[in-house]
Formats: sequence, structure tokens, C-alpha cells
Amino acid sequence: MTPHIPVAKNRRDFLFQAGGGLGGLALAAMLQQEASAAPTVNPLAPKKPHFDGKAKSVIFMFMVGGPSPLDLFDPKPELEKWRGKPLPESLGKFPSQFTKGDSGLLPTARKFQKHGKSGQWVSDLMPNLATCVDDIAFLKSCFCNSSIHAPAIYELHTGRTLMGHPSLGSWVTYGLGSVSENLPAYCVMPQPEGVPEGGAPCWSAGYLPTVNQGTLFRKGANPIINLKPPRGVGDEQQRRTFDLVKKLNDQQLDPTDSELSARISSYELAFRMQQAAPEAVDLTREQETTREAYGLNRKETADFGTRLLLARRLVERGVRFVQVYSGGGPLITQWDAHDDIKSNHETMCGHVDQPIAALLKDLKQRGMLDETLVVWCSEFGRTPFSQGGRGRDHNPYGYTMWMAGGGVKGGQSIGALDDFGMKAVKHRTSVNDFHATILHLLGLNHEKLTFRHNGRDERLTDVAGEVVEEILA
Repeated sequence: MTPHIPVAKNRRDFLFQAGGGLGGLALAAMLQQEASAAPTVNPLAPKKPHFDGKAKSVIFMFMVGGPSPLDLFDPKPELEKWRGKPLPESLGKFPSQFTKGDSGLLPTARKFQKHGKSGQWVSDLMPNLATCVDDIAFLKSCFCNSSIHAPAIYELHTGRTLMGHPSLGSWVTYGLGSVSENLPAYCVMPQPEGVPEGGAPCWSAGYLPTVNQGTLFRKGANPIINLKPPRGVGDEQQRRTFDLVKKLNDQQLDPTDSELSARISSYELAFRMQQAAPEAVDLTREQETTREAYGLNRKETADFGTRLLLARRLVERGVRFVQVYSGGGPLITQWDAHDDIKSNHETMCGHVDQPIAALLKDLKQRGMLDETLVVWCSEFGRTPFSQGGRGRDHNPYGYTMWMAGGGVKGGQSIGALDDFGMKAVKHRTSVNDFHATILHLLGLNHEKLTFRHNGRDERLTDVAGEVVEEILA
């Protein structure tokens, strides 16, 4: 049926009918101008947590390669009685990446003592950290789902053994936004020699908005690559350039286009960082006693100490999540002690022991420890049986990680391995539990922190995870 189209009888009717259309065009133009003039919403603006969490920021220290709790925090005297013998058959078989689980047991060569008022066990490899145990909660029955580095590293960072999922730091910034307007919300500091095995997916935003991805931060006057403006370009010229780019982007902005919103926000942040980042990494502003406490005057501790001091300065300036690595990829020194557990751990502990203790004491002295959650973790531990007589293989079945500050009840050990240090048997703590606890301390309910992706409400802890209630202050 042909629609009825009214025909103007005279000039007055024509103008009346056409006026409706012209008015609509005018209204559309006005709305477009208003939309173009509307300020871009900052996707990293601070957000309210699900409830009041005690922690406001996180310093996440990752020991690449797998430290041995049997040589650091969890003495097992039973190993000495079984030296050179295989695990009792009653425990079962525990194959790892390079061993079948039937090698002779290897007692530790370290000396253990109880420390602090709480009487926590720490070996002679960590004498400085031993002075901080009353602020630390040791989770001694952690376990993961892979004995291979990359999948286990992905699991500790993203909750899954496959790459492609958002990292813990990305979930935290997605849930809470950023306090700082002049620095990235999520900073990552690998060793200068190279990134850990697994690479960039360890700080990727995955399917979360791009703005939640970690930013690589390097020591020195230029912590972020390509941040420094070109030679000869002054602040005023740079500001005008960014203003023009923002204006052009805003004209094309669709409120549903998270990628463009993130890009606009990143341009604005980049300009502000050109002013703020150099000051944040200028360690000459620190007192010499502070620099010495972190070990910046010693070759063994200078690198890790520098990065932990930077981490404190970044958190102090409102950065939400700082990720610091000890150890790198397969060709870089790390905690992967297959050949000689004694020499490897003496080297690695020599790098980190003094700086970590300095960080905890520094945060406490400044009144920052109560709101800063400090995490020490790795992809897995190491076996009680030997590899080649002097080393230890990967152990995903049971190992130690710890937390301090940010609402953590220090001076305690939660969970336990069997008498041989092979498997978590008491208060077993999965990676999902570990992540759920970190989010809880920040005021985030891990079951409610979700993102719709491919028709599914994804979350960091997938479909599992329980908060370790005992760790809460």
C-alpha cells in the first residue's frame, strides 16, 4: 500500500511541513555539538570498592623460577632421617618436569631459627627479612596446577594457565581505578636484563579495557620508553598538540568505544607523565640512609633495591599496583635451582633479602604499611627430593608465599605441608584462594568483580576461590 504523502496546497503549507524537518536537523546538529563539547570520561577515575578494604595499593614481588620453602621458611627435619632415600610409597608419586619423583631426598644445608615475638621460622639465607616476621603472614600450603614455568606463571598472574586473560593488576585497576592523575595506575618493573618467562601476558589487560594494562617502568631518568618529547619541542607546543589530538578524537568519540576512550586518556596521561615521572624516579631526593637501607650502595642489592625503592615512591604518589620481578627468562639468573640449590639461593637471596626488609620497615616507618599490601610469591616451589644430587625440581604440590601490611594479620603461619615438604595437607590454598584474598584486602568481592566477555561473566578467580579468613587482621 502506497503511503499517503500530504501535498502542500500553498507556500504557507510548504514552509510549515518543511519546518518540521529543518527543526529536526537543527536539533541533531545541536546535540552533536553538545556531545563533542562533553568532556571525555577518565576510565581510570577512582571507583568505590565493594566494601571498605584496608589496603589501597599493592606491591607485588614475583620471584621468577620457584624458590624453595624448604630452604627458606619451612624446615623439615624428617628429611635428614631419610637422606638419599625416596619418598615413602604411602605418600604417592609426585612427578615433576624433569624427575619422576623417585629420586633420593635432599635435606637442606641451611640453618633455621625462630624469629620475632611470633617465633616464625626463617633460614640463614634471609637474616634481614627475619627481623620483619611479626608483620608477615606465611601461607605455607599453597599449590598450583602446572609444573612448567610459563603456564604456572600465567596462573599466578591471571588465574589461568593459558595466556589471554587479564592480570591481577589489571583486575585491580579495573575494579578500583587510579588514585594518581599523573602516573600509570599499574606499573611493572622487570629485571633490566629481560622480562620473565611468559612475557607481556603477565601484565596484559586481556579482554578488559586496554587502559588497565600494566606499564613497563624502568629505572633512570626516562622510565617509560618514548615518553620524552622530541628535541626542540617545548611544553607549550606539546600541550597544544595534545589539545588538538583530544579535540579531534572527541569529535569522533562513541560512548561505547572503550578503545578510543582509552587512547584519549592515555594521551592526556602521557602529557602529565612527562612532568611527573622524572620526579617520581629521581632517587637523589631520598636521604642517603634510605638509599643505603635498600642496598643501593652494594652491587648485589643495587638493582632490586632500586626497583623496590621506586615501588615505594610510586605507591606514595598514588599508583595502585606495582609489580616487581626478581629473576628473568630462561637465559637470565633466576630462582630455578635445578643444578645447585645452595649456590643458586645464596645468590638470589643476596639480591633481595636486604631490599625487601628495607621496604617493609620503610613503609611501616612512614605509616604506609597499613594501606599497602606487600605480596611475595612465585609460580611454584621446589621438591624435597634431589635433581642430580644437589638441585631441586619444580614442586606445584605445596609451597610458601606470604603477605604483609594492608589488613594482613602478621606474625603467623597458615597451613602446612606433609613432614617431607612435598604436598600441602593442611588449609590448602589454591591460586584462586590467593587472588580472592588479595582482592578482599582491597575491598573487592572476587565473585562480584566481573567483566562480560563472549557472553560470559569472566572474573579473576573463574568459578572458584575462597578468602583465607585467617590472614585478615
